[in-house]
Amino acid sequence: MKIQAVKGTRDFYPPQMAVRNFIVDGWKTASIRNGFVEYDGPIFEHLQMYQIKSGEEIVEQLFNFEDRGGRHLAIRPEITPTLARMVNQQINALPRPIKWFSVPRLCRAERPQKGRLREFFQWNIDIIDVEDVLADAEVVYCSLDYLRSLGLTRNDVVAKISSRRLLAAVLKNIGIPEARLDTLYPILDKKPKIPAEAFVEMLEKEIDDSDTVGMIVKLMDVQSVDDIPDLVELNDEEQAALDELAQVFAYLKQMGVEEYCRFDMGIVRGLAYYTGMVFEIHDAAGELRAICGGGRYDNLLSDFGGPKVTATGMGMGDAVLEILLREKGLLTDESVPVQTLDYFVACLDADLFGKALKVTAALRQQGHSANLNYKTNALKKQMKAADAMNAAKCIIIGGELKESNQLVVKDMKTGEQELIDAMTFLK
Repeated sequence: MKIQAVKGTRDFYPPQMAVRNFIVDGWKTASIRNGFVEYDGPIFEHLQMYQIKSGEEIVEQLFNFEDRGGRHLAIRPEITPTLARMVNQQINALPRPIKWFSVPRLCRAERPQKGRLREFFQWNIDIIDVEDVLADAEVVYCSLDYLRSLGLTRNDVVAKISSRRLLAAVLKNIGIPEARLDTLYPILDKKPKIPAEAFVEMLEKEIDDSDTVGMIVKLMDVQSVDDIPDLVELNDEEQAALDELAQVFAYLKQMGVEEYCRFDMGIVRGLAYYTGMVFEIHDAAGELRAICGGGRYDNLLSDFGGPKVTATGMGMGDAVLEILLREKGLLTDESVPVQTLDYFVACLDADLFGKALKVTAALRQQGHSANLNYKTNALKKQMKAADAMNAAKCIIIGGELKESNQLVVKDMKTGEQELIDAMTFLK
């Protein structure tokens, strides 16, 4: 019986693995360049961890099971709860501020579609215990720093930035009870993804007052921070949130990425745990799902039994990113760095194969990458194999030099050859 890969997962043959490494290595390089250090956690956690963060409905969106000890576990759909658990466990010993990054493999029990898979890789960066919104700006900047390093310009991507704190304050000001906010956020988050009529219909099912619905629609269409005071009369909380968001934009301007960023009140982020700045980076044409998203979450550590510590972060998946890079011509099968080999050892005589093994092992012990054919084929076939492995040089043992202690070293790029004593490699 022929067994296929599970729907929504991917097989990484060497060419696909090269693409994955290209993306992941770029994430790690950008993280380190921006002062983050790497961490990771287990592939599965207690199911309760995800219920604490996202509610009971999360159970249907992840792969969960009961182990032999009767514990309810889940394969991680995200790593932020793991981050919170790990930080809480050593909160008094960790140097501050905490700037961590991770590139976990994640699984979600979702319907596969373009840019969304059941199994994927995600770049996470988080800054913990920095109250200044400079930390928020740093997260946005680091995300854009990576995307710019790939060659994406302001004509390709845009960082849409808003504030959950500001949104909550304005919604309460126009008459929405605080207890209703958590049920309203997921609806507001759907606005960019559904027709305007459908959005209004969803609001009307949740809110009885048509004037309030109309005000929310106007609010979600605001494209500039400066327009908000014209829409509603700001109280102290709203003004403080507005000033906070303006400071984020000021930092981003100082960091030189202002041209990539714009205010968009429609960026809500469906999860209720965000408390301040929220953002998403999209392709400028708006044809794909969000490339990444995140924001400030000041209550998560305390929700997991830890102290009240501020935090901000983001997550970027590899699926949408790869689609965008290919569409922009910034990622092709030919452009991805291929694995190279320092030396290929070609043995032309079976009775010299032991010598070939010694030379290969010696090269490896010296720190070179080296490989050889497991059979003594004709030289033409072995040179073809060396070329397929992207070998820089080929060492030829045997042939006309069978009775000597010399080896032929051929430069695969120039074709130049030189004779070298075998002891050079066997020291």
